Amino acid sequence: MSSTPIQLSRCGKTFADGTRALAPLDLEIAAGETVVLLGPSGCGKTTLLRLIAGLESPDPGGTVRFDGEDVTALPIERRAVGMVFQSYALFPNMSVRDNVAYGLKVRRLPKGEIAARTEEMLEMMAIAPLAGRRVHQLSGGQRQRVALARAIAVRPRVLLLDEPLAALDAVLRDRLRVEIDALLRRLAITAVYVTHDQAEAMMLGDRIVVMSGGRIEQAGTAREIYRAPATPFVAGFVGTVSRVADLAGGEALLRPEDIEICAVAEGRIAATVETAHFLGGRCQVTLSGPDGGRLIAEAPPDAAPPVGARVGLRWRDAAVIRIPLMEAAQ
Repeated sequence: MSSTPIQLSRCGKTFADGTRALAPLDLEIAAGETVVLLGPSGCGKTTLLRLIAGLESPDPGGTVRFDGEDVTALPIERRAVGMVFQSYALFPNMSVRDNVAYGLKVRRLPKGEIAARTEEMLEMMAIAPLAGRRVHQLSGGQRQRVALARAIAVRPRVLLLDEPLAALDAVLRDRLRVEIDALLRRLAITAVYVTHDQAEAMMLGDRIVVMSGGRIEQAGTAREIYRAPATPFVAGFVGTVSRVADLAGGEALLRPEDIEICAVAEGRIAATVETAHFLGGRCQVTLSGPDGGRLIAEAPPDAAPPVGARVGLRWRDAAVIRIPLMEAAQ
């Protein structure tokens, strides 16, 4: 299946009422890469996806290119993109097979090719036994597979997914994450995936673009943004961090797994246990530090200290996260 890199240059978006959804930004996505747009509601990630799709136009001066071709003025139907939405957007009056074939019929492909490609998608997404059913007869996970099959059937240049798993229950969401990850890697298709779910972003993204206030805060691999966040916002939004006094001077940011609970005499600082929760493979412990600040640490399963206990905390200097402009987090 063909794929194409995406290049956005100076792409901002201001709506008619004067609301600026996106500040002008640049972004390049390599062929076959899955990029996840991650951020809180209202940060601009869906607006950015819509600019790529052709559902919105950038402010004057912004350009969108697919494989070097300027597609800024092209509507969605001429960009050869596939889209998968949270709401599925399936046709309730059509069978599963007809939903999958819809885009192929719109493109007026030969009937034999439509039939062959539809069957290929039904088999690929493990929904062939459901081919004759209507949408209302399907579960949420089955509907999402139909939506994916329909989007991929047209062999898009770019696959765009807008929080496609948000409406599903946690167990099904976890299962479909694995399936989507395997599917995207097998097809080697260029994909842009919008989510506010950190675990989803870290599982699916070759790169993660963290957004806030219509701007890109940081773009990098999951490991990069978790271990070397570029801004206080990224440090606080991706995972959990605790602020502690750094013996080297100033402040340190630490991840829960880097804070070890020990005897008071062996710790760098003393703290009091506020809560302790068993979470299966680990215990999450909330502590009150010497300055009244709250810290989050982890302990082995079933080995958390009791609430109210006085404990020591220690960490390796190498675990400290240092961010420029730390005063911005005050």
